[in-house]
Amino acid sequence: TTYPEYLNSELRNLIFKEGHNPFLAECFEQVDSAEKREKVITGEPCVIITTSGMLNGGPVMEYLRNLADDERNCLVFVGYQADGTLGRRIQKGWREIPIGNRETIVVNLDCITVDGFSGHSDRRQLMNFVSHMQPKPEKIFAVHGDENKTIDLASSIYKKLRIQTISPMNLETYRLI
Repeated sequence: TTYPEYLNSELRNLIFKEGHNPFLAECFEQVDSAEKREKVITGEPCVIITTSGMLNGGPVMEYLRNLADDERNCLVFVGYQADGTLGRRIQKGWREIPIGNRETIVVNLDCITVDGFSGHSDRRQLMNFVSHMQPKPEKIFAVHGDENKTIDLASSIYKKLRIQTISPMNLETYRLI
């Protein structure tokens, strides 16, 4: 497990004091090749835990292509789905999803969302973090989140903490010197 020191105290104790990592249990099988993915897709019923959270690339695309049309399957989102992403479209109930330039996937699988798994800080936590930074930063870039939320956060940081803030548009470039 990468960075177990950031897990909750119960998991840290299991890993550091008892030498038991629950993420390496026998019930988990690492799928690290196309051949293993194919075996999962054509094999017995199972739970697949994979990246990417918003369905914007990676192994999840292969699973989606092969499993989306079967109503016996279920896609469970445990993270935020940003507007405009494939994940958000499926959450909204789209039944035909364009992939790439020429491919369309028919979505018959069930889709549910489980909230509360995000590892992101909320607005209050971010404001608190910035207010306690020493030394006080000269400039802050708000770059991760919905456009209106990052603009609002940048504005609040400037108004309350008098720190220059920038909320760049997608693909906008800044030179840091």
